Amino acid sequence: LSLLAAASAAAQACSWLWLRSDPPALRPAVPVALLAALHLLQLGFFFRCLHALKVGWRVCWAKAEEEDEQRHMAFLSHDISMLRLFETFLENTPQLTLLLYIILRTNKAELSQGLGMGTAFLCVSWSLLDYHQSLRSFLQDKYELSLRSSIIYFLWNLFLICPRILVVALFALLWPYGLAVHFPLVWLAMFLWVSLQGTDFMESAGPEQLYRAMVAVVLYFSWFNVAQGRTLYRSIIYHGFILVDSTLLALAWLWGRAPSEEHSYLLPVVSAALPCYLLGLGLRVTYYKWLHPNVQVRQEGRFDEVDASDRVEFRSFLEPDLVNRRMQWLAQTHFTLSQPARQHFLNGAAAV
Repeated sequence: LSLLAAASAAAQACSWLWLRSDPPALRPAVPVALLAALHLLQLGFFFRCLHALKVGWRVCWAKAEEEDEQRHMAFLSHDISMLRLFETFLENTPQLTLLLYIILRTNKAELSQGLGMGTAFLCVSWSLLDYHQSLRSFLQDKYELSLRSSIIYFLWNLFLICPRILVVALFALLWPYGLAVHFPLVWLAMFLWVSLQGTDFMESAGPEQLYRAMVAVVLYFSWFNVAQGRTLYRSIIYHGFILVDSTLLALAWLWGRAPSEEHSYLLPVVSAALPCYLLGLGLRVTYYKWLHPNVQVRQEGRFDEVDASDRVEFRSFLEPDLVNRRMQWLAQTHFTLSQPARQHFLNGAAAV
């Protein structure tokens, strides 16, 4: 409960800081005191969703030539996607690990527990896909995720996350207090990893440390890019570290388990974890080799040799008025943006 409370408080703090840094014209028409009270009551994310529904309803009835509301809706949806991702990895994923631990500990599972656990695994992967689609919405229409790309992206995250959660739960099965030592150590390593990459997501140094701490929790379970430039070497380092760490957790469980038939069914499950992880890595390589926007740019030959290497452009309707600076910065970490796109880097309208 303490961990859930801390995770919820961190997400609400991010939501509040983002609202305070947004241009006044884009903030909800609600008194600041009421917004603060909603966030103190842990209702900030819920309020954002209701506000987005209200703006989305206006967009449905707006005239085709009126794009301000569409831009406003895009602005809101990016923050909601990011907060949903944080909520998934700070609250839902630890709960999923705990549920799996309880099932293994009691060696029995209700049908509702099995369905809930399977749904939770799918929701974790879906939150990553939704976040990636939100970043893609900054790019031109031709670079949106196709159905095939979405399936590949969803599957490679699913195949990478499932073995990670499994080995963490198995390690906790024998050494629950050992996990209380393992998680802070890995989290600290990930926090230092993020800090060394020099993130620039929040508006000031203090909130930036909060963002890095939350990203470090995400990195405990899944890859999350936070720096600009090529990600190949960073990905190799990260996945190599997670693969070694997960292997050690699995070997610790194999070494410490009692030679009984109680959990004998787990042996083939653990044996399948490594091929599952390698399959996820293979699907990820497939995505970045054939389905990434930079690959589409190369195939189209949009830029000549004078230009820098592969570059993609923002949608024109998001320039220059309403651009979510936070998500634009994250989009630049995932996609090499063209120079005109980098010039519009204010958080919202430049006039405010």
